[in-house]
Amino acid sequence: MCIRASVVIRSVGRMIRLMDIRPATPADVPAVLPLVDAISRLHESWDPARFKVKSNVLDSYRSWLTARATDARAVFLVAERESRIVAYLIGTIEPEIPIYWTPECGWIHDLWVDALYRNEGVGRQMTTLAVERFRALGVSQLRLQTAAANDTARALFMQCGFRTSTVEMLMEI
Repeated sequence: MCIRASVVIRSVGRMIRLMDIRPATPADVPAVLPLVDAISRLHESWDPARFKVKSNVLDSYRSWLTARATDARAVFLVAERESRIVAYLIGTIEPEIPIYWTPECGWIHDLWVDALYRNEGVGRQMTTLAVERFRALGVSQLRLQTAAANDTARALFMQCGFRTSTVEMLMEI
């Protein structure tokens, strides 16, 4: 199943800008890595105890994203404007522990939109496309986590139909 969308944004002065959202390919991974670096640095600045990343995070992501780009059970989308990748969403299907009725669920691990392209509906459109793709893969439940400081992300995901189901807590010992 191919997911592809074009988002037309009307900005101030009636300028129309086009954003293509499409499945990522392994060739896209190098252009996604600066976005991964940005999301990693932001999370770490919010809560270093929870989100301190290893020095080789980009090497790890490079391998993982390259594999996800060809994984039929993963959702890896990129948004492109004028041949430049400005956003990505990565999700996978993960097993649930066997005491619950839902044997597996979709997980959105990351959604990042470059600051210059926010508030244009790109994150919402990428989330909507991911939901459609997970539904087509037969997943009945989609989950994600947001940092406690990320009110903007929670608002976006709630507008897309997500609700709070658990609250993660942390104690350093």
